[in-house]
Amino acid sequence: MILIIDDDSAIRTSLSFLLKRAHYEVEAVSNPKEAMGVVRAVAPDLILMDMNFSLSTDGDEGITLLKQVKLFRPEVPVILMTAWGSIQLAVKGMQAGAFDFITKPWNNVALLMRIETALALNDEKNKEESVVDEEGFDRSQIIGKSKALMEVLATVKRISHTNASVLVTGESGTGKELIAEAIHRNSPRAKKPFVKVNLGGISQSLFESEMFGHKKGAFTDATSDRIGRFELANKGTIFLDEIGDLDLSCQVKLLRVLQEQTFEVLGDSRPRKVDIRVVSATNANLQQMVQNHTFREDLFYRINLITVHLPALRERREDIPLLVRHFADKLCEMNNLPKVEISSSAMDYLTRLPYPGNIRELKNLVERTLLVSGKDCLEDADFEAQYQRPTEQGITINLQGMTLDEIERQTIIQTLKKYDNNLSQVAVALGISRPALYRRLEKYGISI
Repeated sequence: MILIIDDDSAIRTSLSFLLKRAHYEVEAVSNPKEAMGVVRAVAPDLILMDMNFSLSTDGDEGITLLKQVKLFRPEVPVILMTAWGSIQLAVKGMQAGAFDFITKPWNNVALLMRIETALALNDEKNKEESVVDEEGFDRSQIIGKSKALMEVLATVKRISHTNASVLVTGESGTGKELIAEAIHRNSPRAKKPFVKVNLGGISQSLFESEMFGHKKGAFTDATSDRIGRFELANKGTIFLDEIGDLDLSCQVKLLRVLQEQTFEVLGDSRPRKVDIRVVSATNANLQQMVQNHTFREDLFYRINLITVHLPALRERREDIPLLVRHFADKLCEMNNLPKVEISSSAMDYLTRLPYPGNIRELKNLVERTLLVSGKDCLEDADFEAQYQRPTEQGITINLQGMTLDEIERQTIIQTLKKYDNNLSQVAVALGISRPALYRRLEKYGISI
């Protein structure tokens, strides 16, 4: 089914006629509220979405709707429509997860070709990413066969069919989100929403609006109703990433929802019921945080009925060749490049590296080397030339007379200098997520 979202009845009628003649099943709605009702009820095969509603001409309402759709149905391709032909707006939409865009008026043949392409590529992607074992367990995108990884997947297989809350722990870059997705995909809730929330990227002031939603007029900037993440995840799974970065005051509000399965939308005191499974993730030591009174003990026990700990990449080195081959093949496919060979000496070199950034660091190294070298066979020297050693240019700070905040601020400043303002590398070096780094940059007034 193709969902059309446009406030112009003539557009809806003409598009519906065109697509039905092309033998597509069609549903057409006029506004974001109706659209989300359809998206929550069923998963469309594709969405054709206008960027401007009512008197809005800046595309903000369309971008907001797109983000809500991608939160609720990340697998559904979205083609944007705009009468204004704004490249900036189109780029903004593509960055928010859109597959493609068209400008009004469109060419019917070209539009149908784009729809065919989007559906075909999405179908192919779903087939490629689906890796189901003989017992019916889908471990899509989780690469490896080491004993350490197999033990993790065995646990995931046992707990997926339950409703138990799960805490996924492990260093940054070990693949915690993929494990959360596998838990959802193999659960009875698999056909319901999987909503990801990076708590490290949500400020204290926006927490309630982001998580519970708000009504129009609830506060100064509330110009329209907003659906919160918990409502989007109803009947499905909510993934609370970087939960160790959550402020104490926000922890109280989160605990209430998890305990009572109810929440209140800002501007509406009527309690709303929600049926969700909670999977959380962190690279922090929550037990130590509980002892330090920076994480609530009651919330800690609420979220970790079952704990799944992911091994660091250095603890599963036998998986590195498989990961290297996977990343190289994917990059070549995405960039229409011929398949590259990787010598045995290069594989030996890659297998010996320490990888403080884990799989994320390995992926970055493989892709950077492949693109920079331009060779059809990569040797160890090619990877060594691109490897950024974590121990070079050490950071020295005089701690005398400094507060903890001052020490943290100086550490961030020095690390930014060391890695030439590369925020991904800075976050890995500091052992925190990028959103958590952004919060600290804002907190200490550090500009890039």
